[in-house]
Amino acid sequence: MEGSPPSPGGTKKRVTLNAPDDAPTRGAPRRQRSMGPKQMSLAAFTPDNYSDDEDDTFFHEGAPGEPGAGWTNGQIPPQFAAAVTLHPFTRSGRLSLYNHHRRWINFQSSWSRIGDGATELDAVHSESSGGKSVMTGCLVEEGRTVRALVAQLCECFYKAGWATGTGGGVSIRVGGPKENRPYRIFVAPSGVQKEDMVGDDIFELDMEREVVAPPKTPNLRQSACTPLWYVVYKHVPSAMCVIHTHSMNAQLATLLDPTEKSDVLRVTHLEMLKGVGNHSYDSVLEVPIIDNRPTEDLLAAQLEEAIQKYPKCNAVLVRRHGVYVWGDSWEQAKAQCESFDYLFESAVKMKGMGLESGVIPTSGTYREEDVDMEEEEKKEDGSPPAKRQKVAPAFNAAGATDNAADLQCTGTTIPLVPRDGKILLLDIEGTTTSISFVKDTLFPYVLNNLEKYLDSMDQKDFLQLCEALHKDLAGLGNGHPSNLQVKATLSDSIVAHTAKTRAACYVKALMAHDVKATGLKSFQGKMWKDGYASGELVGHLYSDFVPMLNWCKSHGVRVCIYSSGSIGAQKLLFGHTAEGDLTGYFDSHFDTTSGSKRESESYVTIAKALGVETKDVIFVTDLEAEIHAAAAAGVTAVVAARPGNAPLSDQTKEKYPVVRSLLQLCGDD
Repeated sequence: MEGSPPSPGGTKKRVTLNAPDDAPTRGAPRRQRSMGPKQMSLAAFTPDNYSDDEDDTFFHEGAPGEPGAGWTNGQIPPQFAAAVTLHPFTRSGRLSLYNHHRRWINFQSSWSRIGDGATELDAVHSESSGGKSVMTGCLVEEGRTVRALVAQLCECFYKAGWATGTGGGVSIRVGGPKENRPYRIFVAPSGVQKEDMVGDDIFELDMEREVVAPPKTPNLRQSACTPLWYVVYKHVPSAMCVIHTHSMNAQLATLLDPTEKSDVLRVTHLEMLKGVGNHSYDSVLEVPIIDNRPTEDLLAAQLEEAIQKYPKCNAVLVRRHGVYVWGDSWEQAKAQCESFDYLFESAVKMKGMGLESGVIPTSGTYREEDVDMEEEEKKEDGSPPAKRQKVAPAFNAAGATDNAADLQCTGTTIPLVPRDGKILLLDIEGTTTSISFVKDTLFPYVLNNLEKYLDSMDQKDFLQLCEALHKDLAGLGNGHPSNLQVKATLSDSIVAHTAKTRAACYVKALMAHDVKATGLKSFQGKMWKDGYASGELVGHLYSDFVPMLNWCKSHGVRVCIYSSGSIGAQKLLFGHTAEGDLTGYFDSHFDTTSGSKRESESYVTIAKALGVETKDVIFVTDLEAEIHAAAAAGVTAVVAARPGNAPLSDQTKEKYPVVRSLLQLCGDD
């Protein structure tokens, strides 16, 4: 580069770029690229509208043959260094890049879903038509291009979080009977960082899995996914690309069934169903799930069976692993992979809201009244009114009918708030909170810290506790297991018991048999208060609980709590949750001071305290005895079915509504 430096006054000087004497010029004929003695050559390897730019002047002739060599690895001819550096950053360079050059490396005109020119709505263009080859016969250049494309796709999937830790991979198939030549399959290697992969790392195989051209990079192995890609190519003849990802959404979608026995994931009524092929918005997509194995090749038989059983689906999930997706081109496979991942994420998040992705929604469709053009008033100038699009009132074009009788809340019908009740009365264990939280977290906290807490009590509080515990035991009768345990413990010991060791014995005996007595619950509540205050305890909630509270708040529904745990313990739990302090959502709290939850009179007492009739109250609990008692009082009783709850009898399921999410109770007229 030659030129004068800037003048002291800051006047700019023109800088000229002089090439060496032997450098090629625009006016001189270009040397043809060497394709080898047995390879065909191309006069021009470009799409029709490819601009004749400086980048087309850079050849690779004479570059070393080892992997990574050439001007792309820093060996840019000096005479072009300035132009290459400035090209992407100048305005003209950016205009050229975004107007004429697609970002993806390709060996065909880009696949498109916009049409093939058959109608006036189709938009066809020389680089976006039907996947027609832009090659004119050079197999070497095609192979080089496809290898680079595989590396580019792997980098893309790494950035999406689908191919971290060298996981996942891509294979692309080219050729075949349509092009009157054998198939060639390009596969990613194993163990290479996907974001750092280059075309020199890619294997080229034939349909017998024999290596046609090994990667230039030495000591690489074919991807462990290779046998499975061949299963797809065998059973889906149209497939030209298979993608395997370790997407977190795909993995979690296989775990939505806690039993892990489901062999299919169902998704319906989501817009992105249109992107997975063979499905529309209101289709029910069934994605098969196969079980994982220690090595990928052991999945082949399962994958083959799944493809044959679900021919409409272009993907197969692998439990606790990831997903395989394929398409008729690499563009289609990529688009479908992105669409599947969106649907998997939707299914996972819907489950967290208490919704099932495979359940057809009962409402939410739109309708517009048909317009009678003959009765429509004409405009003042006498011209006919503007036409309005006529939309059917329902998908089946049926008009609305009077079905009020079907909307009545009866027997096993799930009630809706606020339509069927203004008061929502909720149990805690097994309804709003995992039953295991109480048994596995709260109860052990009391037992592990019992002696220490008793030692810290002052004399007055301790005497009140002893009196309350005596009353609890006396109310059970001498034959109750708790009283028998106290008697056996105190009589078997050879050491004299102090008042505090006796109190500890009472607490343990009552808790051992899950006695829901007022004295015990009040004492537990005080201990839990210390645990919540120290941060050792954090209240557990089901994921649908807070959305349900927000619904009720916005629709004027009063939410109340009725639990065998003391009111103090209730407020502690809801005041110290991972979602923050929720106590402001509740209208009232009730505990066993209002009566036993297994006695119908208790629900009458609560209704009177709330100023309503029992028929205006919807009570949700997991315990059958409480359901029967509430129903006997005239309360609408609903059974909560949560993981870990006690199994329900057939009679209860036949007589009462059962919900798996509290959001099932939320509905408007």
